[in-house]
Amino acid sequence: MRVVIVFFVAAFLLLADTFKLYLKDGDCHMVREYQVLGDRIRYYSTERGEWEEIPKQLVDLEKTEKERSSKSDELKKEAKANAEEDQAERALRGEIESIPMNPGTYYEEGNQVKALTIADYKVITDKKRQALKVLSPVPLIPGKASVVIQGEHSKFVVNEDKPGFYFRLAKQERFGIVRLTPKKTVRVVEDIAIIPVSKENVQEQKQVETFEQQLASDLYKVWPEKPLTPGEYAVIEYAEGEVQLLIWDFAYRPGGPAQAAAIKK
Repeated sequence: MRVVIVFFVAAFLLLADTFKLYLKDGDCHMVREYQVLGDRIRYYSTERGEWEEIPKQLVDLEKTEKERSSKSDELKKEAKANAEEDQAERALRGEIESIPMNPGTYYEEGNQVKALTIADYKVITDKKRQALKVLSPVPLIPGKASVVIQGEHSKFVVNEDKPGFYFRLAKQERFGIVRLTPKKTVRVVEDIAIIPVSKENVQEQKQVETFEQQLASDLYKVWPEKPLTPGEYAVIEYAEGEVQLLIWDFAYRPGGPAQAAAIKK
């Protein structure tokens, strides 16, 4: 790509050196440069590859310089735009290559990429009021149920109000960010276990509106549309075709060191 861009810019610069020397009778000569020598114009003809002269009074210098300047400015803008596009492509490749190939969720802090840990959670059903401790992923039984994550606070802390997370997926699945509700010694993800895995049926009261960007076939970046308010959150992956979850919890705390080992009560 770099070779193509360099060639493209070089071609632009070459064209920028060739311009029309306009004559007052409406004709023109394709030239590379010209000099005003008293009452004569000396110019290098790109058509014949040699220096030639013409009386100054026959040349429309005002039109020649106006068009030459406009063309030069336009070519410089295009060359700059292509250079910026090349720089953006290289930055994107670097961003993609910085994310580990292992499936999971990652967060970039400065120049360091951190892997989030999959959360332990419980499924609490209303029918039997029975708590089952599991390590995700786990198939959940459809019905009235709640998912709770152990602990009042996450150990993974971010200080950005619009944190960006990377999902390296093992297969194409749906994902998003939800806000958690602290309750005694757990954080509640309300009724998420019983939601059918289809976009139109997901309850939205805890869902955070997000932007999503696909960086590669198996790599996505997701971040909130609006700044988060301080609190407990989780990034969640929903397996399509089956009621199954993967949960990575985090907390947003403005200011202070990111990703603290623990939050003091």
